[in-house]
Amino acid sequence: MSTCDSTTGVVYVHSSPGAVCPHVEWAVASVLDTRCEFRWTAQPAAPGQLRAEHVWSGEPGTAARLAGVLRSWPILRFEITEDPSPGADGERFCHVPELGLWRARTGANGDIVVAENQLRSLMAECQDVESVRHRVAELLGSNWDEALEPFREAGEGPPVEWLHSVG
Repeated sequence: MSTCDSTTGVVYVHSSPGAVCPHVEWAVASVLDTRCEFRWTAQPAAPGQLRAEHVWSGEPGTAARLAGVLRSWPILRFEITEDPSPGADGERFCHVPELGLWRARTGANGDIVVAENQLRSLMAECQDVESVRHRVAELLGSNWDEALEPFREAGEGPPVEWLHSVG
């Protein structure tokens, strides 16, 4: 892979049971074709669950492949971003157990990009203002953002460093 056909992104695992964490690492490593060691910390928004982030680099489309393997565990809450690259928009994936997987294209500034065909479909399908609002909220992933926000906030700040005394 040359630098002109590569991109970067981040895998945010917002909540995972501890027993699934090694499987998440193996799945991500299989897509990235490299060893991955996540730094798991407690997820205060879901006691007993863990969270981690992993910065990745790869070919455009890697985020979609990562989302495909992580959705194998429907109990996970995760987000995956892929930065725009020459000739390719960025992408954002969100998964919440109650809602499933959501996907959108992103622009250079990280905003959600709503395509012309999506707007045409919206205008053809929606008969009133309330249905337009509902459909725009779907396109923007509002329900996923609302569901993930407590998990994002709980993860802000530096990772926990555990200090152990040596006797």
